[in-house]
Amino acid sequence: MAITGAARAVQATVLAAADTANSPWTGHDTRVLVVAAIGIAIVVLLIVWIKMHAFLALTIGSLFVGIGSGIALNKVTASYETGVGGVLGYVGVLIALGAMLGKLLADSGGADKVVETLLRGRPATLPWKMALIAGIIGIPMFFEIGLVLLIPVVMLAVRRSNGPAMRLGIPALAGLSVLHGFIPPHPGPLAAIGILHANVGVTLALGLIVAIPTVIVAGPLFGVLAARMVPIGAAGAALAVTGGTTADTFSPAPRTSRGATASGKRDNRSAPGNGGNGSVGQTRAQDPDATGTPSFGITLITLLSPLVLMLIKAAADVWMSKTNPVHPLLDFIGDPVVALTVAVLLAMVTFGTGVGFSAQVLTKKIGQSLLPIVGVMLIVGAGGGFKQVLVDGGTGTAIAKIAVAASLSVLLLGWIVAVLIRLATGSATVATVTAAGIIAPLASGLSPVHLALVVLAVGAGSLFFSHVNDAGFWLVKEYFGLTVGQTIKTWSVMETIISIMGLLLTWLLFSIL
Repeated sequence: MAITGAARAVQATVLAAADTANSPWTGHDTRVLVVAAIGIAIVVLLIVWIKMHAFLALTIGSLFVGIGSGIALNKVTASYETGVGGVLGYVGVLIALGAMLGKLLADSGGADKVVETLLRGRPATLPWKMALIAGIIGIPMFFEIGLVLLIPVVMLAVRRSNGPAMRLGIPALAGLSVLHGFIPPHPGPLAAIGILHANVGVTLALGLIVAIPTVIVAGPLFGVLAARMVPIGAAGAALAVTGGTTADTFSPAPRTSRGATASGKRDNRSAPGNGGNGSVGQTRAQDPDATGTPSFGITLITLLSPLVLMLIKAAADVWMSKTNPVHPLLDFIGDPVVALTVAVLLAMVTFGTGVGFSAQVLTKKIGQSLLPIVGVMLIVGAGGGFKQVLVDGGTGTAIAKIAVAASLSVLLLGWIVAVLIRLATGSATVATVTAAGIIAPLASGLSPVHLALVVLAVGAGSLFFSHVNDAGFWLVKEYFGLTVGQTIKTWSVMETIISIMGLLLTWLLFSIL
């Protein structure tokens, strides 16, 4: 299977590091590991203790790591800027388009329709429904795209059910993350399949077998514990996208005497006992100026339009020859940026003029949608810059040398290499590609089934314990309005559960198949 797009770009920058994994240990390797550890500590201390803005803290940490790792002084900022630009040039565009779509979805009343449908039935099934929806959306979509599409629905469901944000947020995040790490056509798994010469169909089938129980454990089940550890309500940039103005601290006690929040603004949410039945008085995201509401069917068509376009592209990549004259067109319309742009244009009709918004009002709403996510984009970009200086400084190479020195089975070695590089660089895709390149010679004689399981083990390792050098860490933190500590206790632990579950399940299948 050929490696295309983002997977090829990442592979080109990190396979050189994999080639040096068998070279002798040097003083520079020790130096970069120490510098990386200190750099991560600096970022955490600046944010947690000094309360410095995350963008500035990440920038300072990046400059320290770049200088300390031995990158030439005149190239340190270039490395950081490359990382920032690489993330914002892609993820930043997706965040902006997703915010536009989310704003129109909320203000038109489309999000209310989706949430009302989800809230039907027993409240205990809501986290499972959220995980299922996230899993379906996450099959063709990158994590960032699925997150920006699901955020309005998740946050509005939190507000309407008057429950803790993590009870619904964790299942959604787990569904997206598992698919991102295990299932092609995501760039990491696709690159590993190409490097290890694995079979796409076998990897996809086994990946789904591993993904289902992993999502269950890391999503709805862990979500119960995460909600107890971090009992917050709707907050963060996602709250602003859905039209909220205050952050809520979840309390299981009925709030019969609290008609206003601490800020003095009226709290229009229903009492806990009313959550889940769509009763009058519950929080609604719909703009009062809307003269109509999109139907549930129209809402789903609009939301799933980018999903369909990307599925078409994925199918063409697998089953259509690259020489087919239609292939370039399908590649274009299925590109995430194009697919989301089409969805926004469609939403301007279905969620805009279709519900009574004028062209002038639509323009105003599009502008308003970008305000809550400006800070998010800068922080995510800085996280990408921090990751890049770690990679350019040689941290990934040093980690690879440590892992190769251990005498382990190819499956366990692949997982460990991916874990160590993930911890050091923060990039799941870099960890996947590098680990696959390092173990490729050891995996050459394996059967197609065992090769596919090695691919999945590497993908599982690439998700281990996301922290401050991962742009996704900051995306989750800002969208859900969490502190660094809360993000580690929820998102980072969830990622670790996914990684360990992936290892255990692939190890079991490797032993019996």
